[in-house]
Amino acid sequence: MRREGRRGFVVVDMTDLADFAPTDDVEVPDSPLYVVTGVTRDDDMLGWTPTDAHAELGRRGRTPLTVSEGISWLLQEPDALEPGKCFMCVGSRKRTARGTLDARTPAVWISGGTGRDGRENKGAPKVGWCWAGNHHTWLGFASGSGRAGSA
Repeated sequence: MRREGRRGFVVVDMTDLADFAPTDDVEVPDSPLYVVTGVTRDDDMLGWTPTDAHAELGRRGRTPLTVSEGISWLLQEPDALEPGKCFMCVGSRKRTARGTLDARTPAVWISGGTGRDGRENKGAPKVGWCWAGNHHTWLGFASGSGRAGSA
């Protein structure tokens, strides 16, 4: 994934990204080839916490995207990632050894090139995480109207 010539990256403190799996209420087809329909960033929920947004998406009859689906969406529609309007993928969470949910939720946004990101990554797509209870005014919650497996 690239944005304005800058290669996307995963933040250095998310070495366990592969351990984030669909949440219990997200049904991903068994087929490796499937489509998520009606995908949006749900910008009307900018400023919500991931926990509250996840519940609201269910009430709206929408399904939150997993981090893999969010990245796949951007590979097909790179313009969906805009400065000040990026998104979380609350359909993916990691389970702790005790079976509870890890407090982090995956998100995709544009690096500001500060801190550990490094100046060379300014403007690059970034996969990172946010606390499930924090509000972010610039992160929506990618969701779809459904999933359909290949026949």
